[in-house]
Amino acid sequence: MSGPEARAAVAARAVPVSNLDDVRAAEDHHVATDAGPLRVRVYHPHGTGEDRPAVLFLHGGGFVFCSVESHDGFCRSLSRALEAVVVSVDYRLAPEHPAPAAADDAVAALSWTQDNAAALGVDPARVVVAGDSAGGNLAAVTALRARDRRPALAGQVLLYPVVEPDFESESYQRYATGHFNTRAAMEWYWTQYLGGQPATTPLPEPPEHVVPSRAPSLSGLAPAVVVTAGRDPLASEGRRYAGLLRDAGVPVRHRHYPDLFHGFATIGPFPAAAAARELLWHDVRRLLGPAHAEVGGPTKENHDQLIR
Repeated sequence: MSGPEARAAVAARAVPVSNLDDVRAAEDHHVATDAGPLRVRVYHPHGTGEDRPAVLFLHGGGFVFCSVESHDGFCRSLSRALEAVVVSVDYRLAPEHPAPAAADDAVAALSWTQDNAAALGVDPARVVVAGDSAGGNLAAVTALRARDRRPALAGQVLLYPVVEPDFESESYQRYATGHFNTRAAMEWYWTQYLGGQPATTPLPEPPEHVVPSRAPSLSGLAPAVVVTAGRDPLASEGRRYAGLLRDAGVPVRHRHYPDLFHGFATIGPFPAAAAARELLWHDVRRLLGPAHAEVGGPTKENHDQLIR
């Protein structure tokens, strides 16, 4: 199956968004970049106020499919839960646009968000970058590329991120098939992202703009929240990256859910996922500042979720 065919198949399975009223408004903007206009969708929470926190969100989809539409419901929930402006990025997809096109778009969207903070009602010093799966890769790469940017990022939120094409890891060996993600699928995604080349070939330079774990140094990066799922081929690389960040002196909160699977955070009517999202909201509020951390903390029932 080609990239466009896979994209069409995924889009055909989309379900209507049921939480339109979670936000006051959602509007599309087009960011001028060297590669042409880049669409972003901006979600404004209910209420009034300036200097709100913001989340730059990068959707998953193996670098090949999904869009601002596929993650529209999740971004609305995110905006409502955090009382934050969410900027969702419709970055260029592989294989038509191989690495590092998507990461370049993510960095351009971050610059646009902070440069237009006043018009968006955003505090430019309270911006976190977040993403799920392949979007977690792009969020990690954006945090790397924005390391010296001022104002600095307030945090990076990596949901079961794709950070290292190590197909021999423990979790790849244990969960090569089933559970909504497979080794074969991940090998195909990486090949698409790398312009038709397998992940075993030399990476584009610099390699950390594609594989963030290959960075010469991770010191000085924004504080991180890393979420991993036990029944996911990506679990080992997510755990390893959290450890690398911590070893580099980066504040890290790592939540590991042993019995959950890849993609669980964006599944709406699923009790275990809902409980995990409540913890996620709490962790992101902590990144955004004390005033937000006090709102909606974890409940007695879920506070014992494993934190490493």
